Amino acid sequence: MPEPLAVDIVVTSYQYARFLPAAIDSALAQDHPRVRVLVVDDGSTDGSPQIITGYGHRVHPILKDNGGQASAFNAALEACEGDVVLFLDADDELEPHAAARAAAAFAADPSLAKVQWRMTAIDGEGRPTGATLPPAGLPLPQGDQCAAELAYSFDLTWMATSGNAFPRPVLERILPMPEAPYRVNADWYLQHLTPLLGPVRSLDEPLSRRRFHGENAYGSDTAELDLAQLRTTIVTAAATRAEIVRLADALGLTRPPGPPLAVSDQANRLISLRLDPGHHPVASDTRRGLVRGGLRAARRRTDASPALRAAFGAWFVAMALAPRAVAERLGTWFAFPESRPALRRQAGA
Repeated sequence: MPEPLAVDIVVTSYQYARFLPAAIDSALAQDHPRVRVLVVDDGSTDGSPQIITGYGHRVHPILKDNGGQASAFNAALEACEGDVVLFLDADDELEPHAAARAAAAFAADPSLAKVQWRMTAIDGEGRPTGATLPPAGLPLPQGDQCAAELAYSFDLTWMATSGNAFPRPVLERILPMPEAPYRVNADWYLQHLTPLLGPVRSLDEPLSRRRFHGENAYGSDTAELDLAQLRTTIVTAAATRAEIVRLADALGLTRPPGPPLAVSDQANRLISLRLDPGHHPVASDTRRGLVRGGLRAARRRTDASPALRAAFGAWFVAMALAPRAVAERLGTWFAFPESRPALRRQAGA
């Protein structure tokens, strides 16, 4: 029998001393026989370095000055030795068989560029909330997603940091990543560039626990619009769109004219422009232009039913014309898909 693939689990942390032991312990508790745990601290001042060094030889510590999430990923890859790399946010946890499931998937299909899986939500105390991310009825992408990534990348259901594993050779082709645009949301770079390098395998089994504790840098378990976070998403999307185009052209891939055009990105920008125009990050945006972009993006969605594409189009028109109070409700409705299960069932989404 061939030896199982070696898995490096990289725990990245900044000022998360209260959650860090649970993350490290979950990495050390893996039932896979070949796991190495690396812990990157990005300049914390809350006692995190002492927690990390307290694990002794059981973990490989990387203690660095603060530089943001991308710099932590870049520093970690320099120290990785395994066949597979799994990044774990310090406020999340892994199920004991996460590394084994990921290694088995890559062993079964060496052409894969990414394996991802669903996550269960936990609260600040580590108690399950009962939610699965994404909701069980929402299908995850499978197989060759290169054309979809180049057409409507941000509409694909990619998992956050702790729900992914990557072959180290794939990461070595795209890292180091630019650090300035990705002090947060560095997982976007990995999510959207790796599908250009190979097919994707999505596992329905939840293999991570994503913690919602009220201080998450990104993500929330409540259906409330956070316009500051939305603006961060818009800026991250712009940086990632440029990186997708750069890599696609370097690889000689055929792509649609212009950069990827996603319903979600056009919608986020319209929500921001309508609800907080004074802080909107794209100076050239207009309501009319975003409606046109949204309609074009909806037509690109070959994965969506005609009914869903029509619903998207109607939403853009309504969002552009509605009074502010109605626009707030429309923005929340769009931003939280769990609020529209009836439409998903009707439209086949």
